[in-house]
Parts: sequence; C-alpha cells; structure tokens
Amino acid sequence: MARSILASTLFPLTLLLTYVTSARAAQCPSDPYQDPSNDPCNSLGYIANNTLTAISFGFVLLIAFIQSYRIIYKDARWMLPMVIGEYSTSQSHNFYATGFGFRFALHYNPDSLGIYIAEYLMIVLSPCFFIAANYVLLGRLAREIDCVHQVLLPVRWLTLIFVLSDVTTFVIQAVGASMTTSTVYNSALTGLHVFLAGLVLQLASFIFFCVVYARFLYKVRAEEQAMWMRDSKQHWNSDWRTLAAATAVSCITILIRSCYRVAEIAQGFHGSLGSSEEAFYLGDTLPLLVAIVIYVPFWPGRFITGKLAPSVNESQNDQELSFSRSLLGYNHEVPTVVLDDH
Repeated sequence: MARSILASTLFPLTLLLTYVTSARAAQCPSDPYQDPSNDPCNSLGYIANNTLTAISFGFVLLIAFIQSYRIIYKDARWMLPMVIGEYSTSQSHNFYATGFGFRFALHYNPDSLGIYIAEYLMIVLSPCFFIAANYVLLGRLAREIDCVHQVLLPVRWLTLIFVLSDVTTFVIQAVGASMTTSTVYNSALTGLHVFLAGLVLQLASFIFFCVVYARFLYKVRAEEQAMWMRDSKQHWNSDWRTLAAATAVSCITILIRSCYRVAEIAQGFHGSLGSSEEAFYLGDTLPLLVAIVIYVPFWPGRFITGKLAPSVNESQNDQELSFSRSLLGYNHEVPTVVLDDH
C-alpha cells in the first residue's frame, strides 16, 4: 500500500525535479556561501551546520539501534512503525535519520533542489510513522489492563481509523511539497496551501487522538480503581502508569512539533521560522527526539506483557504487525486472524 502511494507521489516529483533544476541553474550565484539568506536557489535560506547535523543524525540512529534490539529480543513488534520511521531498511521509504544524512549533502551543495527536496520530505513526513506507533500503543495498553471498554472508539478499529488518517495526510503533504518546487509562482503557492492543509489535517487528527487517550486515562482512573492501582505495589519502573505517562510525553512533544510545522508553512516561502536553523532544531528536531527517546528507558514491551491468554495475544501481535507491514510496503506475509474485542 505504502509502496504504491510513494511511487505515485515520487514519480511525478522526479519529473518535476528535472524541469525545475534546469530552470534554476541559470539563476544560481557562483558562490552559494557568500549570502545564503538572499540566494534565490538556497531553499533553506542558510548553510546547514554539519556539527548539529552530525549530533542529530547520530542520536536518531542510536535510538533506532536500541529499539531495533528491543523489538528483536524484548518483543513489542507492534512498535515497528516507529523504528522504521527512525532509519531506513531495504524498503524505499522516507526516514528521519536519512533526512539528516541529506543535510550533510546540503552543506556542500546548498543550491541543490534535488537534495533539498529529499531532505525535506524525509524529515517532514517521517513523523507519520512515529504517530502511527502511538496509535497502536493505545490499543495494546487498553487490552493489557482489560479496559478496552473505556476507549471512546472500538479498539479493533482504533488503529485502522487513525493510521488511515495518517496515510491520507501523508499523501496530501507529499503532493503539496512536490508542487512547491514549481517555477510558476501560482503553482508553487497552491502547493504550499495543499501542504499546509495536510499538516493541519494531521494536527487535527492527532489532537483528536490525544483527546481519546486523555479520556481513556481519566475513565480508568475514575471508574477502574482496581486496574488503575494494579501495579501500585511494584517499583514505578514496572508500573503500567509509567508507560502511560511516557506515551503522554511523546504525544505532547509531537503536538509541539506539529504546531511548529503549521506555523512555519503558514508564514509562506522564506518565512522567519523556515529560514532559521535554530527554529528548526528547537521546534522540530528536539521535540521529535524526545518523542522517540522516551521509549528507550520505558520500552512498551516491558510493561505490556500479555500474560492473559498468551496464544490469543500472539495472534493479536501478528494481526497488528501484519497491518503495520502492509501499510509500510512489506511483502512478507504474516498470518492474521479476526479477533473479537474483550
């Protein structure tokens, strides 16, 4: 599914790239480092700092390696979307660490439109995978504490509804981003509006999810005291409420990043936020790093053990993993079953 989406999005983008790059070549200054803020060919509006890029690149890869190890040896395969969003595998997707890798190339080729588009799409679109992981996590947590009835939406449809929303906004953003590369101002402006619409819809969808999640925690605390206090005698690091708090932190930081991106695009071309490297790291990179690093010390597989009906839980694992893999373009088949909610 994702493979066809990316193919339909990236193919016209490639054609557009060829045209726009040739059209811009004659306008670019001979020395792109002399005045990057006024360089019409420098899409960033500044020269990417290699030190900051290296730190971010290394940190994201480290998080990805740790979480990959935990998926393999500590279970919670349903966290796969987050890890895939952190770095690339054999599949042709846009990933966060790869986006930072392209910032190295932008430092040495600041006027390259092709490198800029690759970097921008990978960094802007990869959080869709992080968001998807949180969608799956809510359903798993509700099953673990046997409180699926406290979730506003049916649990078996929860992940599907929100992930399909995520995919839809992903496509809208990708199409809008590709249109912004046009040398025709009206077309580029239309692309900017389309891209902004995708970001706003993603933000609205995620806000709704956060409301569903906050309501779930409130209802469990108010009406399911036994479950709320289930792990109270254990160390806080083994209490399911610790994982609930970590997920809340992840959601809040993703919301901060989403608001930053909406504000950045709303300013239009070469706005103060889009042309500031400091704003990029404070408004985008730092919140997303917090959103994914929070699951390193508080790995969901350690809290969600699936002690009840292990055979059924294993089938649920396979069902959700199969859905995640089909969404992300995997060809490997995973057996699935249809399960009723508790």
